[in-house]
Amino acid sequence: MLEFDGALRWASPGGLTADLVDDVFSEIVMRIAGQADPQTLLEIFKRRFAQASGRTASRSSSASWAESDLRDYMRHAAANAALFVEALHDGMSDIQRLHPSVGLPPWHYVNRVLAPSGYVIAPPNLIIGAMGSAVAVPENVPSLDEQANELIQRSLAQSEDLLNSGRYRQAVQEILWLLETISTAFEGSKHGDNTVQGKYFNHIIGELMKFNTGRMLAQALKWMQNLHGYLSSPSGGGVRHGTVLNDAYDLSEGEARLVCDLTRSYIAYLLGEHQRLGLQ
Repeated sequence: MLEFDGALRWASPGGLTADLVDDVFSEIVMRIAGQADPQTLLEIFKRRFAQASGRTASRSSSASWAESDLRDYMRHAAANAALFVEALHDGMSDIQRLHPSVGLPPWHYVNRVLAPSGYVIAPPNLIIGAMGSAVAVPENVPSLDEQANELIQRSLAQSEDLLNSGRYRQAVQEILWLLETISTAFEGSKHGDNTVQGKYFNHIIGELMKFNTGRMLAQALKWMQNLHGYLSSPSGGGVRHGTVLNDAYDLSEGEARLVCDLTRSYIAYLLGEHQRLGLQ
């Protein structure tokens, strides 16, 4: 079970759309069920979603009927979004306990599917209304290799997962680390007759600004530098180099999401510049 306001078990906070229910079924449930005997795993989800809809589930006569019956239970359970999401969590937890060889999706993947609902699973808690629409970042940058693209997407997902789990400082630390990491892709890049020699964020950004004076790239880099400097300072954001102990500043959700969205936009811009400049 997930922890959330018990009153929501008796008074629905609102329902889920049919499209979202279908997405959960196809992108999560069926992908899990396809890894072993489908009916066995579908029956586990059936029991949980039947409970969420106030019904009792009995074993279906075949895997096909189990699939059909589960869809029906899920549609009824969707009338109470909190109970629906809890049923999904509990079904996955049952499978993890009873069938440990089955690979389950990470919670950040599940939360991306659930994103339109505004619900986030952050075991043992169910967070309501915390999921925002993150600033888009390209999933694949042709000028970077596969390993680099995977690292970027993994770090973005981890930051968003931390943000939606209420761990605001960690979310900002992760996205700031990614910005610093991406800046190293410009080491050795040529700008006219000049070549970037720096190996660390501040040196690389400083040289890029100098070599691109008067261009949008230089202005965008200045904004990045200002944000990075504020977050690094103990008397500012206190994220990178610690904070003033007797006056510790704790980021609010709104502040953390602002920083993450700004940084994601900077990352998207840098990746676009990396591709435009034809860097490798």
